[in-house]
Amino acid sequence: MSAADRAPEAAARSRVVVDTHAEAAGLPLPPLLVREPLERLLDEHGIGSGPLEAELLGEGHSNVTFLLRRGGTEAVLRRPPRPPFAPGAHDVLREARFLAALDGTGARAPEVLLTADDRELLDVPFYVMAKVEGHVITSTLPSALDPPAQRRRIADELVDGLVELHRVDARAPAIAAFGDGERFLERQLRRWSRIWEQRRARDLPEVEQVLAWLAANRPRQADTTVVHGDYRLGNVVFAPEAPARLAAILDWEIATVGDPLVDLGWLLASWPEPGDDDGAILSLAGAVAGGDFPGRAELAERYAAGSGRPLRDVGWYTTFAFWRGAIGLETIYAQAVRGTTDDPYALALESGVPELARRALREARAAR
Repeated sequence: MSAADRAPEAAARSRVVVDTHAEAAGLPLPPLLVREPLERLLDEHGIGSGPLEAELLGEGHSNVTFLLRRGGTEAVLRRPPRPPFAPGAHDVLREARFLAALDGTGARAPEVLLTADDRELLDVPFYVMAKVEGHVITSTLPSALDPPAQRRRIADELVDGLVELHRVDARAPAIAAFGDGERFLERQLRRWSRIWEQRRARDLPEVEQVLAWLAANRPRQADTTVVHGDYRLGNVVFAPEAPARLAAILDWEIATVGDPLVDLGWLLASWPEPGDDDGAILSLAGAVAGGDFPGRAELAERYAAGSGRPLRDVGWYTTFAFWRGAIGLETIYAQAVRGTTDDPYALALESGVPELARRALREARAAR
């Protein structure tokens, strides 16, 4: 049975939130949240009171995010997807530690309220952070940020937030512990090619072709900074009202220390502009595909001006972004093939991953 054929069956047997572990035990797939034990933990940490309401937030294609409400208090819970997943993947406790290391640096990151590694609570580790009020912009724009002047500010704030993040002192012991910035690009190529070999669901020759080009044309790393790893419009919060202001950066799952231009390449690859005929499967930022938004070249120029970094090799970094995106999304598609996820987005990756691999190959040829 194909992944597409299994989708209705998987959706019918999936329950996301239940009240007790006894209720969870009777389900074909484990739930993502069990209310009663989580309520007791929140009580211990003074996070709200009374019955817990939980709502899934965001895209949820990697780690899972819930908005928690109880007694007038709101917080956000982050946990891995349903097991099984590869060892070392979806390490939300590492993510929480990274956020804690950023405390006091000026980085626009949420506050961690608690971490839990008690497998009896949700069967997986998780953490709870403070909710940041505002908008996460994906397919539509909030009315307050829709006028042309605010659209321009959205783009400017997004780039300026990245410049600011890359100014955080990556040599500080609490941050330096998260990664060795030396030979970062070489290690990234090895890591992602290994992920491809171990977790792919099929053969895609473009992935191998792009890897060969990336290895042969790898640029020299100019400096070392904090690297978010998934910096894009859908992973930031904008303040509720105009003028547009980036209030917080979310989703620090793969944050590390390394080459800052990896973040820029990812941002550019995820930013659509008029004339794009594919790549939207990565960007998930349809709200900015219309008029009044600057294009990728303008974003890159603003970053160069704010950071002082030359962008002569930016084509390598955007190629790497599309290639890495194809590999990362293939791991999600493989879950659908195995029947361990019922996410409709995963099914769309049957064609979406090859689309990204072809886009990566075109970027590589254009950068020569």
